[in-house]
Amino acid sequence: MSKYKKILVLWCLLFTSPLFAETAETNPANVQAEARVYVKKIKSAFAVVYKKIFTSLENNGYYVVFEPDIGRNLSHFARRWGENYNRNKLDEIRSLVFCNGWYANEVGNSDPEMLALCPLHITLIHKQGVTSVLFVRPSQVAINSPAFKVALELEQDVIRVIEEAL
Repeated sequence: MSKYKKILVLWCLLFTSPLFAETAETNPANVQAEARVYVKKIKSAFAVVYKKIFTSLENNGYYVVFEPDIGRNLSHFARRWGENYNRNKLDEIRSLVFCNGWYANEVGNSDPEMLALCPLHITLIHKQGVTSVLFVRPSQVAINSPAFKVALELEQDVIRVIEEAL
């Protein structure tokens, strides 16, 4: 194949393949290409980010039902675990466990087994001045489920809430 044909083929592949690309809405299998966990990093004090996420959830129809302080709970095992304790030197680990009744009902109507998603949670970790917001994508869990579309909608809404907060 000549140099010019190779360039033409490459050009066609690069610039025409997006025209045929499927989205997550049209083919749930394409969600696998996305990260299984949404991660948002922000250089800010942990308490500030935590409060903003909490408030944004509550202001957008999500009810925070539990706030486990995972870092504090793990610290009780520091002596027992020795060198294996907190090897990444995380300063904070906390979660927000939350639910939205409407979405829980819709998920249950679509696929009762996907109620395993309820309640949802966001975990925040902090290290060296950077807080990371972590959220397992519900669409990844519901990939082959009749609840996929509502799980994807829920995922997008929670990510919107996080983005709005920060």
